[in-house]
Amino acid sequence: MDLDAVRTFVAVADAGQFSEAAAGLSVSQQAVSKRVATLEKDLGVALFTRTPRGAELTVDGRAFLPHARELIRAEEQAAASVRPGRRALRVDVISRRIAPARLLQGFHRAHPDTPLEVMRLFDARAAIEAVASGAIDASFRAVTLPAHRLPAGIATARVLDEPVELLTGPAHALAEAGALAPGQLAGHPIWMPALDPGTEWTAFYDELAAVFGLSIDVTGPGYGTEPLLDVIAGSAGLATLLGEQTHLVWPDDYGLRRIRLRDPVPVYPHSLIWRADNAHPALAALREHLARTRAVRADAGVWAPEWAR
Repeated sequence: MDLDAVRTFVAVADAGQFSEAAAGLSVSQQAVSKRVATLEKDLGVALFTRTPRGAELTVDGRAFLPHARELIRAEEQAAASVRPGRRALRVDVISRRIAPARLLQGFHRAHPDTPLEVMRLFDARAAIEAVASGAIDASFRAVTLPAHRLPAGIATARVLDEPVELLTGPAHALAEAGALAPGQLAGHPIWMPALDPGTEWTAFYDELAAVFGLSIDVTGPGYGTEPLLDVIAGSAGLATLLGEQTHLVWPDDYGLRRIRLRDPVPVYPHSLIWRADNAHPALAALREHLARTRAVRADAGVWAPEWAR
């Protein structure tokens, strides 16, 4: 099986679009389409359904995706075993749209000659396993487990407390608010279909909802960011929550509003995870950069979940 084709398939699955996957892989969209078509031919199944919005995984595509990730991880481990110290620093950022990607971009601007390989794993469990096995060097995650329950040799450090914001459409009852206290969201439905059971981001929002009496609806298929924005833009009753540094682009006529939360400010606790015995020189540079640039917020003015305190 062509691992370049497998890697391209995973990139399209993560991005939801052939064009965005091509940009991330630094190849043409035609090359991406050709690789996926070759893989589909080899497997004898269709992996994607092409839509006006991009590409959606078929039933066979969803079944193949976790195995494709395992193939890529196996290749990474094999390569790392024969070229330690001479490879790019492999860092998991979860998604290119959110705060960890921006943190890594800041490091790249400060150290432009440091080769980086950006990974996007699914959840903290997969990330911790990948760090422990040496498949990746570091991961940005919210760490819900106490230190004594992490695998031996795994180290963590808090690197960013990211404020959470409310996102509404122009007709929403809270759309004109300059800022709101988290408790003021009680009684207003929050729609977050991407809250997958067992993930660290679901643990964060579950506790946020419990503490401030919020109603978070996770039902409905998670088709991706663009369909979510479509619904929020046209709804007078639904809103959603997102990180302050989450990068989203929408049409001007959507009129979406990002509203700050304060008194207290709910913050999502991003940490860096790495192996304590990892001697990659770029990892030490990344840790030093993150420690130097971290903005510390006054505890009295913020809220974080119990497991992050």
